[in-house]
Amino acid sequence: MKSFLVIGLGRFGRAVACELGSLGHEVLALDNSEENVQHIADSVTQAVCGDAQDESVLASLGVRNFDCCVVAIGTDIEASILVTVMLKELGAKQVVCKALSALHARVLERVGADRVIQPEKEIGQRLAQHLGRTNVIDYIGFSDDFSILEIKTPRSWIGKTIGQLGVRARYGINILAIRHGEGGVADVTPGADGLISENDLLVILGTNDKVDKVVELK
Repeated sequence: MKSFLVIGLGRFGRAVACELGSLGHEVLALDNSEENVQHIADSVTQAVCGDAQDESVLASLGVRNFDCCVVAIGTDIEASILVTVMLKELGAKQVVCKALSALHARVLERVGADRVIQPEKEIGQRLAQHLGRTNVIDYIGFSDDFSILEIKTPRSWIGKTIGQLGVRARYGINILAIRHGEGGVADVTPGADGLISENDLLVILGTNDKVDKVVELK
């Protein structure tokens, strides 16, 4: 079990806090709206009403004791930046922030955020990948240069092992997992003898240009 501080209880913050709580983690949720706090109180370990921009409020929560602090502040860019700075100054171990734009993301990274996400952008990318490529099941933008895709097995790979295909040398990608059908059991970090079958789904990692080529395979 890990401990999380979630700051900002809009739709995104509530979703993060509730999901972490349902997974059995300790969650302290903070928002300056009493209504938002009451709405989530039964789904997390503790919900507190307070102004995250007040350093004394953050200090009283003991932010250095949490495994991760999530800054999910909605539309107030200045507030999210200020809170991120204060969390790092107070010794937070890991700070994950929601950004509203690419510029906002760059600023958050420069002031110390350990990870920055743009939910709308990432959801849009995943939907576009799924709609635009019939054999792409899911997409994660790992970085500007790398992607993780879950794809349907190319027909030319069926019945062969990872070693026989030589995926690293020939295609420049890594197969992180083989999932035996949608919802099936996953073979995580399969070895060279991992056999690829007709209904398998493959989780692959590589540079964007390499995974694009694999996606186009027949």
